[in-house]
Amino acid sequence: MRKDYISWDQYFMGVAKLSALRSKDPSTQVGACIINSDRRIVGIGYNGLPRGCEDQDFPWGNQGEYTETKYPYVVHAEANAILNATQNLKGSSIFVTLFPCNECTKLIIQSGIREIVYESNKYSDSKEHAAAIKMLKAAGVSYRQIEVGELSYVETT
Repeated sequence: MRKDYISWDQYFMGVAKLSALRSKDPSTQVGACIINSDRRIVGIGYNGLPRGCEDQDFPWGNQGEYTETKYPYVVHAEANAILNATQNLKGSSIFVTLFPCNECTKLIIQSGIREIVYESNKYSDSKEHAAAIKMLKAAGVSYRQIEVGELSYVETT
């Protein structure tokens, strides 16, 4: 039997990372992959504009007047994965390349997702992160960080 295959965590985070490559955002590309309790992918998403909004018609910067930045227009990867889901998400897990913001955390909790697996947490000192953590703890949603890097292999016995 082959022993140099990737773990489930590496596999699903790899799908999230692949999804992030679809993002047109020049500064932050985020991907998400939702799996059910049977380890089946039931939703994927990346950060991008809503359907029907052409990428070239909207700003992608993160500085300046609010309506001249990407912030009021971009749908986050987690929201897209939830909206793209093929089934009820109760009891599922979401793999996301960046820890969810407080707004996405609300959607995650409301959709029934019970676990967040994330790779990066570059906003861990923000007030939005503190709000997200408070909600996750209150709702009993678990979260854990993993390091996938370049998808190294694991050896099993």
